[in-house]
Amino acid sequence: MKRVELEYSLPPELIAQHPAPRRDESRLLVLQRASGEVRHRRFRDLPEELEDELVVVNDTRVLPARLRLERPGGGDAEVLLLEPLNRDGEWEGLARPTRRLKPGQRLGPVELLEHLGEGRWRLRLEGEPHGEAPLPPYITEPLADPERYQTVYAEREGSAAAPTAGLHFTPELLAELDIERVTLHVGLDTFRPVTADDLADHAIHSERYEVAPEAWERIRAAERVLAVGTTTVRVLESLARGAPLAGRTDLFITPGFEFRRTDALLTNFHLPGSTLLALVMAFAGVEETRRLYELAIAERYRFYSFGDAMLIL
Repeated sequence: MKRVELEYSLPPELIAQHPAPRRDESRLLVLQRASGEVRHRRFRDLPEELEDELVVVNDTRVLPARLRLERPGGGDAEVLLLEPLNRDGEWEGLARPTRRLKPGQRLGPVELLEHLGEGRWRLRLEGEPHGEAPLPPYITEPLADPERYQTVYAEREGSAAAPTAGLHFTPELLAELDIERVTLHVGLDTFRPVTADDLADHAIHSERYEVAPEAWERIRAAERVLAVGTTTVRVLESLARGAPLAGRTDLFITPGFEFRRTDALLTNFHLPGSTLLALVMAFAGVEETRRLYELAIAERYRFYSFGDAMLIL
């Protein structure tokens, strides 16, 4: 697949800057793959669209990982924590302005240890992260309630970004569904645009995941599984290929992929040129995904992290 096949034009006003007042009031575009039928619903209608699917969610919790700091001698700096490297306070993170930083510098509670390239640093953090929610750069307006960038079932802290398909659920809606949990701590490379002309030349960094044995037994035995979000899909399809119940996955799903444990997909609308859009195209079909995105734009759906959702059955 070529990178150009992941491109589309989106009117800027369709990029959601705020979450819906109520999580489950988001819109839901439903595709029935077998017939090609499309339905326009609200997210609260999700139980009516399902039959006996086991709904699998990613229960990772986003770290308060964006640290606004000051450089020695003055000047602003920013560190975005990506993941802990050990128990001695060492992290991998992004730091800027990278060109004005050097190993050995201290930025408040952060000591820069080693530049890893592409703005990434090995660093040491004193204490626990006490920063801001790491909102994506396309969200330019402040978030009044940081908990709106967490799912209501977020439990295991460790992500640099939210698994946004799950942001639409309320506790009341969850109570109507048969839910199982997996954990994948989302790294920024999940959202890093594809830069290679051919997707076969694009590599994604691995991300940490963990699934309880009893959870995997339920998932493996389920008649149908609905994966909530692309991160959940990557866990399920890694395990379906014999991966251990805990580890790291760099599974990159593109058109032509054989899905072994994902029968339905709930997902948001993704950025052009992203690996997430490639995964959706792998599941729904390239041309069908383009049709759905064109329809969503025409119908003025809201896009990206705080936007609306799509259910592919």
